[in-house]
Amino acid sequence: MSAEPAGARVTIESIKKRKAAEPPLVCLTAYSAYIARLLDKHVDVLLVGDSLGMVLYGMENTHDVTLEMMIAHARAVAQNSAHALTVVDMPRGTYDTSGGALANAKRLIRETGCDGVKLEGGAAHADTVRHLVDNGINVMGHIGILPQSVQAPGGYKVVGKHPGERSALLEDAAALEDAGVFSIVLEGVIEPLAQDVSRASSVPVIGIGASSHCHGQILVTEDMLALTQNPPRFAKQYARVDSIIQQAVIGFAEDVRARRFPSAEHVYHANIEQFPPRKQTAKPQQKKSAANG
Repeated sequence: MSAEPAGARVTIESIKKRKAAEPPLVCLTAYSAYIARLLDKHVDVLLVGDSLGMVLYGMENTHDVTLEMMIAHARAVAQNSAHALTVVDMPRGTYDTSGGALANAKRLIRETGCDGVKLEGGAAHADTVRHLVDNGINVMGHIGILPQSVQAPGGYKVVGKHPGERSALLEDAAALEDAGVFSIVLEGVIEPLAQDVSRASSVPVIGIGASSHCHGQILVTEDMLALTQNPPRFAKQYARVDSIIQQAVIGFAEDVRARRFPSAEHVYHANIEQFPPRKQTAKPQQKKSAANG
């Protein structure tokens, strides 16, 4: 169960308070109504991530995910969650300017009912974040590995191994905090640096491939359930749902081919009282014409 009281909706303010409180925030992605209902009472945050492009649509990356796709999936999640805070990713290209970002963020919130948006980037996007926050949009930041900026397969490089990356990442986090984010996702960062960012931050830092010392953790749900082909090394698999699905499909196929399915309990049986046999009605005889006598 989530740390919030039973029946209480997680709020932006309650998320902020978890910077200094236990237990850590539990966050997972959701792209559909049914998954949202399954996860809702167990997590603090449901993120409708643009990772849906890769997970659901088979795209190579998140670059071609559209605003309309995010709206459709985020609406399904928001309408089917009663407890978790719901956050939706702003797709690549939808926040290149402050004005465009505000128009798109307002549309996302208005048409989905989500509680906030997430966008990638640090100091370079601080002015945009500030503009959104000043206009009433709750913003979750995202620094470290930035999937929307990865240009080639295999381009997901862990952050913090090279000189200068430590100071740049800390500056990014500080810039986002100053701009007004309510939390920051920290992705693909070496563990000591992730600890430093978490200690220095004034808002909760949610790790993904970062550190257990972060104020919360997030995973792509399908990675956790073994429903993606190449999950990252940081994604612990808590169940092999892929094997369960395959066994179910094998069983179905065998039953169909052997004509064991559908069996008696899976078909509708006619009730004579409800469905009496139809009476045969005689066809009306045609009248003979005068010409035929």
